[in-house]
Amino acid sequence: MTEFKESQKSSSPESGEPIPADVSFDGGDLDCGSGLLLLIRKHIDPLPRGGLLEIRSREASVREDLPAWCRMTGNELVNTLQLDQELRFLVCKGSLDERNASARPTIHQNSTDRVHTRDSQASHLEAATTSGNTRQSMPLTQPIKPIQRPTSLPQPTPSPPIPAMAVMGIGSWPRPRWLLQAVHEWLESRLSDDDFQRTADDSIRLIVQQQLEAGVDVVTDGEQRRDNYASFVGGLLDNCQLIPLSDLLPYVDDPTKFAAEMQSLDVPASEVRHPAVFGPLGRSRSLAVHEFEYAAKLTRLPIKVALPGPYLLTRTMWMECISDRAYESRELLAQDIVRVLREELHDLLHAGVAIVQFDEPVLAEVAFTQPVRGRTFMCGALGEKLPTEEELQFTQQLYQELTRGLPLDRIGIHICRGNWSRDESVALSGSYTPLASFLSNLSVGNYFLEMCTPRAGELEVLADLPSNRRIGIGVVNQKLDVIESNQEIRKKIVRAVETFGESRLILTPDCGFATFADKPISTVEIAARKLAAIVTARNELLGQISL
Repeated sequence: MTEFKESQKSSSPESGEPIPADVSFDGGDLDCGSGLLLLIRKHIDPLPRGGLLEIRSREASVREDLPAWCRMTGNELVNTLQLDQELRFLVCKGSLDERNASARPTIHQNSTDRVHTRDSQASHLEAATTSGNTRQSMPLTQPIKPIQRPTSLPQPTPSPPIPAMAVMGIGSWPRPRWLLQAVHEWLESRLSDDDFQRTADDSIRLIVQQQLEAGVDVVTDGEQRRDNYASFVGGLLDNCQLIPLSDLLPYVDDPTKFAAEMQSLDVPASEVRHPAVFGPLGRSRSLAVHEFEYAAKLTRLPIKVALPGPYLLTRTMWMECISDRAYESRELLAQDIVRVLREELHDLLHAGVAIVQFDEPVLAEVAFTQPVRGRTFMCGALGEKLPTEEELQFTQQLYQELTRGLPLDRIGIHICRGNWSRDESVALSGSYTPLASFLSNLSVGNYFLEMCTPRAGELEVLADLPSNRRIGIGVVNQKLDVIESNQEIRKKIVRAVETFGESRLILTPDCGFATFADKPISTVEIAARKLAAIVTARNELLGQISL
């Protein structure tokens, strides 16, 4: 490994001796916008805090771009050396002050073997070309996997019935601190898959028990195995890699504006991982079947599983200079997204999931903001959008193919106006009027809709939704610490019954309690009390309603 000697900053604070890098790789002629950051991320993630990474480069622009990346990601650029035509950068994961001066940090390797030194650097610099596209793909941190298409898809099997006016959560639940630590160690390849799954199992047992004690009719696993509600898919699909939002700076049209927008996020950009597509998407392992199978061991109640919807994933994954190396258009990417989601949907319904809910919060951004060139951070969707009607028609086509031939009564969609902040003023606002016709024609059997917040407008605009669809109405606001009174909740339920009838009604919070693992909207105690409050109000009304 190279020993950096140019600056005193790169020396041991006790001995003054040069500090050798723990891991080194050669980035060659790559600049930050053509894949170097993906390679840096792959090498730096497995390092512990205080670990040192040497980056060797022959691209002059990296001298200017890498310091900006270090500042945005909270890593320290320890030193830069110029050796003939080669630049060498020493980057500390976190701060150099975190490094133990007496010994190098231990580099942990898990079963996925995602830690590499420069002896294996050549395998990281592969380039791939997709059929029909002569542009060179971004360098890969792993070989492109061939798409595996199942010869047939399993058919749905029966699931427990869901009663009228059923109470359930939307999906996510606050993670314990020890699970959050495990999530980060797992994402950074410092915890094995098996150890992480066992840790998540412990948390899910607690979460399911809390829901059962609250009296819910349908259970979720709280999305405990996910770093957030959507991007986790990018870490499971073939030919897709999760990278922090902060690593996307070189790929956007206006890096200065992009950086300023990231700094305004309630969730730090370095902590929100974004899927980067570098080859044709494939699904060689399940996305959520394993989540259901474990939760089903804990209860006989119906279980709901939430997945990011096809429109959300398309908007999330379609980024020029990244995904267009693998796909010529957003529409072609969307076809493969629908294909892998449809495979997962078949497997989930076959396994016995009562409801598969597709999350589409970005539809609120489509309805309530003007189409503009550039990016939005609405729930992690960075891709550009077309005018509202075109986007809604595009979404309907995606769902028509996704749900074709499957029981719609076990498929739903969830729409809210943003759940990344407790500050109501920063979330989108607008009634469902622009979405009412779209929802009526959408091929799903259940709607899960934010309705408790005043930002959602009036319930009556949804009165004409098809009579064969069930409507999940938010009757508590997950962003507020106060527990809504029994009278408040009963009033909302009665109004929903008058609008839709009790047999079609489902009762929920407005959204999940912890959309992003590191930024929960609520606490475990408040989440449990809000669900219990819905159950109590519902049970009191059931004695007054003839079902």
